[in-house]
Amino acid sequence: MSIDRDPPLTTEQRVLLRRRLMTLLWRAITVVALGLGLVGLALPVVPTVPFLIVSAWAASKGWPAFEIWLLNHRLFGPPIVRWRERGAVPRSAKWYSTLMMGGSAIGMQFFAAIPLWLRIGVPAVMLAVAIWLWLRPEE
Repeated sequence: MSIDRDPPLTTEQRVLLRRRLMTLLWRAITVVALGLGLVGLALPVVPTVPFLIVSAWAASKGWPAFEIWLLNHRLFGPPIVRWRERGAVPRSAKWYSTLMMGGSAIGMQFFAAIPLWLRIGVPAVMLAVAIWLWLRPEE
């Protein structure tokens, strides 16, 4: 009794399969990041622009037409382009981020169930992020 098996893939077929899988992976990252960015439009605690930047970056790897659409979008495009050209973050975003991180750091201190190392470590990381953010160009 013989079992029919598929013949092994050639090197060319493997390369083609790997390219297709990577394209699907980049597109999945693009869609997930865009979805999280859209959630950020409605929820003030979720950042929008960082997810849009990730979405455009992933699209550049596996979905060039979508990257072009994002860059030309009237709402999403300008922050992505500012970031790509100069690493710029608007002053209003700096203030908003700093206030949200500060509020979160203070709020954490009221939860005794959170371990002390976490109540100290997380605000320290937030402080480092805030310093980095304020060192970014503005426009």
